[in-house]
Amino acid sequence: MQLTIIGASGSFPGPGSPASCYLVSANGVDDEGNPKTWRIILDMGNGALGTLQRYVALEDIDAIMLSHLHPDHFMDLCGLHIVVRWNPNGWDVGRIPVYGPADTADRIAIAYGLDPDPGMHPDFEFIDWQVRTPVEIGPFNITPYPVRHPIDEAYALRVEATEETHDGEQQTSVLTYSGDTDTAPGLVEAARDADLFLCEAAFHEGRDDAIDGVHLTGKRAGQMATQANVGRLLLTHIPVWNDPLVASQEARETFAGQLAVAVSGVTYTV
Repeated sequence: MQLTIIGASGSFPGPGSPASCYLVSANGVDDEGNPKTWRIILDMGNGALGTLQRYVALEDIDAIMLSHLHPDHFMDLCGLHIVVRWNPNGWDVGRIPVYGPADTADRIAIAYGLDPDPGMHPDFEFIDWQVRTPVEIGPFNITPYPVRHPIDEAYALRVEATEETHDGEQQTSVLTYSGDTDTAPGLVEAARDADLFLCEAAFHEGRDDAIDGVHLTGKRAGQMATQANVGRLLLTHIPVWNDPLVASQEARETFAGQLAVAVSGVTYTV
């Protein structure tokens, strides 16, 4: 499984990165048993759609997984709607599955100024998350876990991919994406023994740490990673006014494993 950072800027796009968007790829087979690279998108925040096209043809997106419905995590569905609905060359790959909170279809229709009926239903197949219930997309199993953020539904996503190795064995790798959250039991549950933990760290200690239920600091992200016994911690969702070095230094106080900060355009093997 591979993770490509499309956007890692917290709360709004920055000069070097769109808002939250992550491309995850894994090898499997299609419905006819032919080899296929499957591609899912974790969140599609504002500014992400343009950068995403550097790495994948939009027709090759197999599904989109939304952690929650703040604009920096789902608003570029509006642009993708244009691609599906109005491409003069047509769109012959069917509706794109979009997994997300129960209000996803109505929220994105309202954002674009559409009547929710039909809204964007002709373009996307909207599927509501069911807590701790996995969904299967090719070689992927994706499970949502409830976390703490000031919105009706917010989820961390545990992504497991089972692929065939060069010697013919089956191997499962695990990526957990925190979405937006403060410390939460569901976050630790989602990240338990993950190979790679893609975790937000939007707040700084000494400035924001008294704010409860919104975001993690680097220190709190490290605590969550340690409690979950993850292999690697990759900090993300860092706003432009934060210093990534400070976030990583805070995380190092509480996490002893491999640690880095997500950068738009970088691909990681999970």
